[in-house]
Amino acid sequence: MQEAVLQIRHLGQQDYQSVWHAMQDYTDNRDASSPDELWIVEHPPVFTQGQAGKSEHILNPGDIPVIKVDRGGQVTYHGPGQLVVYPLLDIKRLKIGVRELVTKIEQSIVDMLAQYQVKAYAKADAPGVYVDERKIASLGLRIRKGCSFHGLALNVDMDMSPFQRINPCGYAGMEMIQCKPLGGPQTVIEAGNQLLNTLSQQLGYQQLVHHQGLTESL
Repeated sequence: MQEAVLQIRHLGQQDYQSVWHAMQDYTDNRDASSPDELWIVEHPPVFTQGQAGKSEHILNPGDIPVIKVDRGGQVTYHGPGQLVVYPLLDIKRLKIGVRELVTKIEQSIVDMLAQYQVKAYAKADAPGVYVDERKIASLGLRIRKGCSFHGLALNVDMDMSPFQRINPCGYAGMEMIQCKPLGGPQTVIEAGNQLLNTLSQQLGYQQLVHHQGLTESL
């Protein structure tokens, strides 16, 4: 049996729209032989509003742009110091459903934080990962042609104040938290390296191939 290979792309800090459109292009143009990829990135400050997003949850965006996007879920915030991971996976080929993919992503974050003695958990009725009823990771996916894009955002070591300008994920008063003060990963790079291990295990990939940046074809 051939080893399952996952291509890892380390993008550094990139503006949100460029990466979003590159994800769309990759998903639209991939075929049955296209490799599965995981994109690791940080974004400059931006609010993104999912397909179910309601404008009343954006309370006071101020100078931070708001972008309406084609993922599931409500409004969230991305900014420096937050680990963003986009799984571009052929879930039909992996023989998993959308709910199972969400569960595996959430469990990989729970498993990673457990290595730091941080007790995190998922909720059946509210996607994401929580610590003491405070949200540490948000999740929003889109499935097209049996393939996933968009993904997860884990708060690591960032300015948390912009979350107060929105109702995170559509929940008024939802308190957000991050890894660093909990004794979890102290940097985005550390969090990314640790999460790669647990996520690839959850998804069943035996081999990871690392790249810097996007391919020229994207």
